[in-house]
Amino acid sequence: MSLTPEELERHKRHILLKEIGGPGVQKIRAASVSIMGSGALGGPCALYLAAAGIGQIELWDDDRVDRSNLQRQIQFADADTGREKVERLAARLRAIDPVLKVTAVSRRASESDAPTGAILVDATDNFPARFALNHLAHTTHRPLVSGAASGWSGQVSVFASGTVDSAPCYQCWVPEAPPAAEACDEVGVAGPVTGMTGSAMALEVLKLVTGAGTPLIGRLLLIDGLAGSTRTVNLRRDLQCPICNG
Repeated sequence: MSLTPEELERHKRHILLKEIGGPGVQKIRAASVSIMGSGALGGPCALYLAAAGIGQIELWDDDRVDRSNLQRQIQFADADTGREKVERLAARLRAIDPVLKVTAVSRRASESDAPTGAILVDATDNFPARFALNHLAHTTHRPLVSGAASGWSGQVSVFASGTVDSAPCYQCWVPEAPPAAEACDEVGVAGPVTGMTGSAMALEVLKLVTGAGTPLIGRLLLIDGLAGSTRTVNLRRDLQCPICNG
């Protein structure tokens, strides 16, 4: 895929990075990503991927914009209240890059109606959805970029059990939903922390696509907004996991 003069100008700063360059930008233009969730994490992730030139982005979400979302979901404006999230986010992405192919799916995915992107992004807010995406990623041999944020903390990892030998899947780390798991709308969250988390998810997608750096496969990035610190911890494959060792 050759780059047009307009694309060369648009993506100059990525081309200047030796880890990406022109060939990396071409890989980005040819990439397809499915983002599950168009809210606090999916929004900033999608915005940065569109700006980077990802060729195809598929958005999945069955929710509508609520005024309480606006404190952190910066892809939406007050006038978007009551409208479908995927449609409003898709419009923002097309405004960023008119040649971007965006598909907006205003429902939740199911096994018979699954996302098609070569890379899956879990920006959901509940454990059943996370478990379902993990299973889909493993069985279809696709990497899963996963993020979560609550309070002042965020976390990001890449689960590639279906593509990398010995790599853990999401359920190696979280075997089942914690008994005290709270609904997203029942806990507070600092808006910028969701932006940091979503941006880190976008960065992991770009690393997977271009081969730059070391993706967070088998590692978990922990963001502490209050302390202003980050750290990574190693994750191991669970030999008793029913998903990747079943």
